[in-house]
Amino acid sequence: MSIRILFFASLADISGVREMKVDASGLTDLRSVFDKFAKDFPLLENHRTSVHIAVNSEFARPETPVHDGDEIAFFPPVSGG
Repeated sequence: MSIRILFFASLADISGVREMKVDASGLTDLRSVFDKFAKDFPLLENHRTSVHIAVNSEFARPETPVHDGDEIAFFPPVSGG
């Protein structure tokens, strides 16, 4: 199973990656995907409670299942004025 991962803004800076394809075998939901990357890039853990996640361009919850071919995007919180 393969998924495409996108990191935006400060999360791309933390991971050093903007986009990658990964083997998602064993990753069942968005929480497990985030867990994998927090292990690979420990500073991501500091953003766990504020990160927004989208699957195939739709915002989703951590318990959302992951499927082959999904595009998963991680966004930091955004503010404006």
